[in-house]
Amino acid sequence: MLVLVVYCHPVPESFCASIRDCAIEVLKARGWEVRLLDLYAENFNPVMSCEERRSYNEHAPQDPELKPHIVHLDWAQAILFIYPTWWYGLPAMLKGWLDRVWATDVAFKLPAGKGRIQSLMRHVTKIGVITTCGAPTWWSVVVGQPGRKTNLRGMRALCSTRCRTFFLAHYLMDSSTPKTRAAFLAKVRAKLERF
Repeated sequence: MLVLVVYCHPVPESFCASIRDCAIEVLKARGWEVRLLDLYAENFNPVMSCEERRSYNEHAPQDPELKPHIVHLDWAQAILFIYPTWWYGLPAMLKGWLDRVWATDVAFKLPAGKGRIQSLMRHVTKIGVITTCGAPTWWSVVVGQPGRKTNLRGMRALCSTRCRTFFLAHYLMDSSTPKTRAAFLAKVRAKLERF
């Protein structure tokens, strides 16, 4: 299995970095080939330019900095997102990556007229999300969990029709303890052993 780990956190010593390291360790131990995209480490530019937006519906992005990201998407059979949930959703850097990379003639083809969008991501059979969230579980549910829905509904719709998904969140991150973080890493290990 070829898995693309898309990691997004600005602080190198964050708990998300521990999650990333744990996830990569488990996946490699299972014999999976892993590629890591660390959006902050590579200083990914999440801002779509005026020209990029104007031509968005016409062809794949032309920015040469996006080419390696597109190659990684074409390669992946599974995608694992690791990020902090901020304001109930994706960090701006990750949202910008989706806007700029999961684009026309990369993730989908737009129809002529009123037809249906055609997926170009049918080779992706698994999507996983591991996140941290300052809010409690119940409040995240009340708000509607927009980050979860973006990844596991919106993006999944472009993947294999049998694409399997999972979502794992460490809620109440702002009041977490070494014990709760260790317990969450154990959940991460267990989930990825079955992913």
